[in-house]
Amino acid sequence: MTSIQRGALIVLEGCDRSGKSSQTRLLYDFLCTHGVSAKHMVFPNRNSDIGSSINAYLKNCKDLSDEVIHLLFTANRWEYKKEMEDLLNSGTTLVVDRYSYSGVAYSVAKGLDFDWCMAPERGLIRPDAVFYLKAPFEHLMNRGNFGGERYEVKDMQLKVANVFDHISESQKDFWHIIDASQTKDAVFENLSTKVLEIVEQIKETPLRNL
Repeated sequence: MTSIQRGALIVLEGCDRSGKSSQTRLLYDFLCTHGVSAKHMVFPNRNSDIGSSINAYLKNCKDLSDEVIHLLFTANRWEYKKEMEDLLNSGTTLVVDRYSYSGVAYSVAKGLDFDWCMAPERGLIRPDAVFYLKAPFEHLMNRGNFGGERYEVKDMQLKVANVFDHISESQKDFWHIIDASQTKDAVFENLSTKVLEIVEQIKETPLRNL
């Protein structure tokens, strides 16, 4: 009997307003129309009890210490680990808007230690590919609704970008930098081609953990 080929874990990361939400939705639709079983996911997932606390914090309705909110973000990802694992092993490709790296980048940007921030992420599923949508801050701040949430301020976003740069440099084997200052269509064309290649490449490989 032929074993089921697994799906790919595809993650889009980047600063606020870099186009992650639009591109993950486009990628999901693209994969479905190309016969790839796929699911679109977003972190934080604000639908759970943990997610509702995160949402209140991000909307400036609730104050929490930097350490507590970091661990809540991590716990939110752990809530969905089993579901993600089952979907991937059943052949479904996951297209994920933000993942562990956002949690680490934003907390480190607030002054927390990188290794401390990364420690609770260990054991979560490692992405097969991370696409880092990178653009100058001045370009991002001109996009609609910038400044609507807690972290959408220049100083914070520049620090976050520096952490993303550091991580992408140290993990070049599965991180891909995408110029997010291009048009939405140009970004998508670049992404979709690479994602299809990765979906094919990883089918017979085992899942790995961070």
